[in-house]
Amino acid sequence: MQSPLPVRDGVNATRLRLPDEGPWDTAMDYMMHRWGHIDPQGIEDRFDAGEIVGEAGIPLDRATPLRNHTFIWYYRTLPPEIRIPVELNILHQDEHLLVVDKPHFLPTTPGGTYIQESALVRLRNQLELPDLIPMHRLDRMTAGILLLSTNPETRGKYQVLFEKRQVQKEYECVAAAEPAPGHPAVGFPAVVRNRMTKSRSYLLAEVIDGEPNAETRIERLRTFDGPDNPAEAAARRRALYRLEPHSGKTHQLRVHMASLGLGIVNDAFYPDLLDKAPDDYSKPLQLLARGIRFVDPISGVPVQYRSGLELSEAR
Repeated sequence: MQSPLPVRDGVNATRLRLPDEGPWDTAMDYMMHRWGHIDPQGIEDRFDAGEIVGEAGIPLDRATPLRNHTFIWYYRTLPPEIRIPVELNILHQDEHLLVVDKPHFLPTTPGGTYIQESALVRLRNQLELPDLIPMHRLDRMTAGILLLSTNPETRGKYQVLFEKRQVQKEYECVAAAEPAPGHPAVGFPAVVRNRMTKSRSYLLAEVIDGEPNAETRIERLRTFDGPDNPAEAAARRRALYRLEPHSGKTHQLRVHMASLGLGIVNDAFYPDLLDKAPDDYSKPLQLLARGIRFVDPISGVPVQYRSGLELSEAR
């Protein structure tokens, strides 16, 4: 549903669905029920200023009945954020697409504690492109090629490519050269196919029984020595891998590597969930979206974009 409010400071207005019924006479009563304990004066001020609107951009006031609108839109008060010390590199820009190298630690889209400090909001503000929309997502901890649409009129043509899996993606990662104890040897190239779902207990993905819905081809490119730190002298040799996903499940590559006993270096989720800790910018997840290729739906010409970033542990 199209928002009647424009993007402001790189951030979309928030949409709220009002309940069909309840003990609230007005829309403001309901918002006070939801968020009055946080900022009651701010809610009243927004209604008084006409900054909360319904369908077609109609401003609401304190007395607007709850039943008058199904959806309302408003701008959230954004908390201050500490800048993440990483930068985006623009690789390509035209009237339809923007291609960037997203660094580790920067989320693709705003959410949770990261609003201004997301790739999308940074780029909207930097390039003055309020209609900018990502065509796909990279995990916050994954770096590399990110494709965004700059033109709402042609956006659908590119979205179809992703929906029909006509976009080929290539990743690289650094992991152990040989599987962890208890895992069988792996012959490369290897193909991992299984059924994945989001865990109900935590923000993790897990493998379950059933028809496969996730597939990754894995190739070992080269091996090299592990850390030089004497305290880690017993570390297994490491390797650089090429990963080619043929589906796009959450954390798919991390789960598939871990399932082979080859957990990606600096992965705090797989194979073992570590205690939450502040970001250590010296130890990024060793996973990189190296390249993306497809036939451009506007020109009909095959195109390919490659990341200029390198994994810090890929010696």
